[in-house]
Amino acid sequence: MLVRTAVMRERLFAVVLMVVLAGCTGVPEGVSPVGQFELPRYLGTWYEVARLDHSFERGLSDVSASYSMREDGGVMVLNRGFSADEQSWSEAEGKAYFVGEPDQAHLKVSFFGPFYGSYVVFELDPNYQYAFISGNTNGYLWLLSRTPQIDAAVRERFIQRAGALGFAVEELIWVDQRRNLESVNTAD
Repeated sequence: MLVRTAVMRERLFAVVLMVVLAGCTGVPEGVSPVGQFELPRYLGTWYEVARLDHSFERGLSDVSASYSMREDGGVMVLNRGFSADEQSWSEAEGKAYFVGEPDQAHLKVSFFGPFYGSYVVFELDPNYQYAFISGNTNGYLWLLSRTPQIDAAVRERFIQRAGALGFAVEELIWVDQRRNLESVNTAD
């Protein structure tokens, strides 16, 4: 009887773990991934213009994300940001894969072994110049752009759209992109 109870407990734990991990790749209520998504057009460097606060980016400025293809068909993710406290650059390398069909902008991203989180592009400029991104809950939100700065109309659209979907837009952090802006301007 003791062995049977232990086996049942292990099975229950496995089921609960699968449900929890599957929930990490879900989509917030009301949010829909962009359709007709073209990954090759999305690859390259994006600058983080705004985000909701979370521990893994806390205190970072000049944040960028670079996406490139992996040999296994997935996407290599390289996030980079500057820590003023440490006066140094911080980098995190991850991998991403489509959750469903490759024309739906819903990926799962991992920076920590077998644990994945949702990456949902819910609005994308037709020319792939800005993107609105969420995680699996309304606690994760980003505005990415191909340039370190955006125009006021995109900023206002992001605030209105995200607010209507239940994101806490009053808590947005508008990322200081001074170093990235200087580097882009000197490259011109």
